[in-house]
Amino acid sequence: MDVAKPDKDAVPAEIEIDYMELDRIIDDEYHCDKENLIMILQAIQRRYNYVPKGAMKYLSEKIHVPYSKIYGVGTFYSTFSLEPRGRNIISICLGTACHVRGGERVRERIEDALDLHGGGTTEDMRFTLESVRCIGCCSLGPVVKINEDIHGRITADAVAMTLEGYE
Repeated sequence: MDVAKPDKDAVPAEIEIDYMELDRIIDDEYHCDKENLIMILQAIQRRYNYVPKGAMKYLSEKIHVPYSKIYGVGTFYSTFSLEPRGRNIISICLGTACHVRGGERVRERIEDALDLHGGGTTEDMRFTLESVRCIGCCSLGPVVKINEDIHGRITADAVAMTLEGYE
């Protein structure tokens, strides 16, 4: 599979923020209520596929919560990413059941195919690879989750064909 090799030192530029969309999320969906902070951050992440720092700063001003608190919430919960992620999030399960069924070989094959040794995001922003401890499908191990699609009993040989199905 031909995938552009990422520049390990490149830092993706922050995307342009749509403030009208942020206002819609903050005002219309969550009524500017600071008690909805986590849900607002989740909505922002759904919109951008990560939580941009500029969006956190804007949110801080809108709901009158210090930026440091919003940043703290964003870094505390592993569900949030403060770094740009690819269009397709690949989660490889390395829990016990998946590990003993070849999860490490599958991970290595994905890393080789995407040239992402140790995880990360491809330069073309097509994929982000992350290792997780359990996806909750132990009987289907090894398991790879790409976005919301579960690929169970996946083999290292099936990795390239599986990845080709994602733009």
